[in-house]
Amino acid sequence: MSKKILITGASGAFGSLAAKALITNGHSVVGTMRSVGAKNETIARSLQDLGVHLVEMDVTDENSVNQGTEKAIELLGGLDVVINNAGIGAMGIQEFATADDMKTIFDVNVFGVQRLMRAVLPHLRSQGQGTIMHISSCIGRLAMPFYGTYSASKWALEALAESYRAELSAFGIESCIVEPGGMPTSFLDAMLRPSDKSREASYGEMSQAPEASFAGFHQALLANPLQRPEKVAEAISDLLDLPFGEKPFRTTVDYMGMGEPVTEYNNMLHGITRGLYGNFGMEGMLGLNKD
Repeated sequence: MSKKILITGASGAFGSLAAKALITNGHSVVGTMRSVGAKNETIARSLQDLGVHLVEMDVTDENSVNQGTEKAIELLGGLDVVINNAGIGAMGIQEFATADDMKTIFDVNVFGVQRLMRAVLPHLRSQGQGTIMHISSCIGRLAMPFYGTYSASKWALEALAESYRAELSAFGIESCIVEPGGMPTSFLDAMLRPSDKSREASYGEMSQAPEASFAGFHQALLANPLQRPEKVAEAISDLLDLPFGEKPFRTTVDYMGMGEPVTEYNNMLHGITRGLYGNFGMEGMLGLNKD
């Protein structure tokens, strides 16, 4: 059945590919990006040529989010699905990151999600049904060296998603999370580095380790034909094809060795979560997912 879908971060690889897959499958789609001009002009045109509506939205600006949401609902004639996809990456020695550096990442990856949720939820609650999807990361489940700030932001996102999952279930709003591994996209090229360079000397050769590790990882990604952003778009589309209330809460998308252990971790956590909710008589709040 055709759905009315809002997806943020449509200028990036995951967002643009997902928007294209969804519109091809017969859904109505609004994609958001900070600007449809300048560096996004080409991708914006390609999306519009397929029938994707575009709305300018800066998830770090509450007015922009509220106005963009109203415009999206107007263009779609309603709203069924919200995909929190907009995100920004970070890598480097954790000590070199200032609090302001970390705020920049959290403002997009966490606070940006909260701004959008507050904008869309009154509409979804009033109609008594909806689907929320959060694009997280495999390292939103397991921390790796040199990616601490990014992982922390995605762990926070997952905590928000866990809470929303339970609190929105009574309103007929289902939730799910997609956890991709690293993919060879422009997202990697745009990852922010810590701004404090004054401590590099005290780390000696270790200060060069993040960039060396990143270069090796990037080459490994390029060498793996399965590790492609199209797989994430396919996972998003496949999830939305599943019947309402029968989607898994978490789905990993990775072919570099992280997907299987993270899935095992997720399965264990899901069992613990159900047990704890059961102990407090709240297991019914998990009823809109199959796990």
